[in-house]
Amino acid sequence: MATYRSASELLSSDGTRTPGTAALFAEPARKGGTPPWAGDFRPANSAGNGPKNAVGKTFTLELPDGSTGKVVVQGLKRGKGGVVLALMGEGAPPF
Repeated sequence: MATYRSASELLSSDGTRTPGTAALFAEPARKGGTPPWAGDFRPANSAGNGPKNAVGKTFTLELPDGSTGKVVVQGLKRGKGGVVLALMGEGAPPF
C-alpha cells in the first residue's frame, strides 16, 4: 500500500486555495485497473475550518511537486486537533 503525507492545497472550483496537510494512501489495483486512493486533509491554522459546505463536493488536491488529483470530500470531523476532511480520490493517485 503506497502512502503519502505532506503539505498540500485543496483547490475549489471557484479558485479558492486552502493550505493544509494531506495524509493519503493507495490500495493495490485490481486486475490492472487504477488503484483506489483516499485519505485525510487537515487545513492549516491560517485556513480556519477549511472550505465551507465541503462535504459531497469535488476539489483538486495539489501536492508540492505540482501533481494534482481530484478528490470528493466524504465527511468532516471536528476535534481538539482542529478540522479533518475525509477524502476519496478519483482517477489515478497523484503520489
